[in-house]
Amino acid sequence: MKLQPIFKAGILLFTFTAISIFFVSMVQDSTQERIKYNERQLLIQRLGELVTSYDNNILQDKFFKKTMLHGIEQTLTIYPAKNNNQTFAYLIEHTYPNGYSGSIRLLTGVGVDKKLLGVRVIAHKETPGLGDKIETQKSDWIKQFLGLSLSNPTKQNWKVKQDGGIFDAFTGATVTPRAIVTATYQVLELFSKPCLFNEKPCN
Repeated sequence: MKLQPIFKAGILLFTFTAISIFFVSMVQDSTQERIKYNERQLLIQRLGELVTSYDNNILQDKFFKKTMLHGIEQTLTIYPAKNNNQTFAYLIEHTYPNGYSGSIRLLTGVGVDKKLLGVRVIAHKETPGLGDKIETQKSDWIKQFLGLSLSNPTKQNWKVKQDGGIFDAFTGATVTPRAIVTATYQVLELFSKPCLFNEKPCN
């Protein structure tokens, strides 16, 4: 007879735990869906900042390339921008692992003439007030890559000024701009290789 209250308490505890897990799972699923939605909307916004005159479904036409880039093996997501079925640019989503506070997710647009359409940040953990000036909402710094290429400027100038190049760094935050400059040049190097658009690996 004494076991009955304990049994009832156990049932109540089990029921409460099950209900709690159910609601936590619902909230988590809802949050994940919201995060995915927000990430997609940000990506669409960034794509629109780099190219505007395409008439294809740029998200549907994306393709993937597994390759070594920025010293790590990663899978690039590549969005071809087309007009009248002619591709005039590619927007490459990639990760640079060596930001000041971790990885930086970038979208780099390159025209078929191998000139940059621009660079935009999709996600980062850089220091607020310093490294976050790579965001267009905080600074125009990242817009300076428009029209540049592997040969303009020359290779030795594809560095921040502290390293002997031409790109300004932020006061008190050299690592972040150095990361963006390096990542952008390395994407241009990769873009110059035919392997990016075929099944051969890029070494």
